[in-house]
Amino acid sequence: MFLKGKTALVTGSTSGIGLAYAKALAGEGANVMINGFGDTAAIEAERSGIESQYGVKAAYSGADLTKVSEIETMMKQAADTFGTVDILINNAGMQHVAPVDQFPVDKWDLILALNLSAAFHATRLAVPGMRAKKWGRIISTASAHSLVASPNKSAYVAAKHGIAGFTKTVALETATDGITVNCISPGYVWTPLVENQIPDTMKARNMTREQVMNDVLLAAQPTKQFVQPDQVAALAVFLCRDEAASITGANLSMDGGWTAG
Repeated sequence: MFLKGKTALVTGSTSGIGLAYAKALAGEGANVMINGFGDTAAIEAERSGIESQYGVKAAYSGADLTKVSEIETMMKQAADTFGTVDILINNAGMQHVAPVDQFPVDKWDLILALNLSAAFHATRLAVPGMRAKKWGRIISTASAHSLVASPNKSAYVAAKHGIAGFTKTVALETATDGITVNCISPGYVWTPLVENQIPDTMKARNMTREQVMNDVLLAAQPTKQFVQPDQVAALAVFLCRDEAASITGANLSMDGGWTAG
């Protein structure tokens, strides 16, 4: 319970990787604020479940992170509820696939706002409180696409490359303040979002479930294994430990070897 008394804010955490982060940090004693969209009752069940399972306080913000004013409100809500945010995990994101000459302008703007600018706004608002306490952890979910590209994903790849550069810059700015700033770059992670894509791809490509998983989704991952959300969360927890105090400005791959070649 090495995070007892600390507060973690995890964006995009009502399901998938974000929820895994929140639960893993709560498991080490941190109070948590989750954020994201979804069914109200399901979100409340997750929030109250974190409190009862881990014996911490858990709050929820429904802030739309494409809107600066709502990010500012969320950060104020976290501060008012718990005091300063000690651990910030920038995880909210979305994807759209289209060739660059057909890429909808509104989708480009939305992806850059959610995947990149939201991390900037949450970070700029979290740093002063971390500086005051001489301790902080900022972790962003990047992607294998922060290191390599795939066709038809121009906005997502641009945003994730941006997260990698942003991480390095803020790490240098806060290097003497007891704050570490890192990003984690997973490959394909086994989440409901990914699982739900499989039946449509089976139909569209006339493939079996196994073929879709191995030859489409895991084509780039040499291990032929999905990354698990709890594996990503475990790395984030380690980055919060004192033993990780010298890890800052790092882009940590967790992609089954995708970016090794």
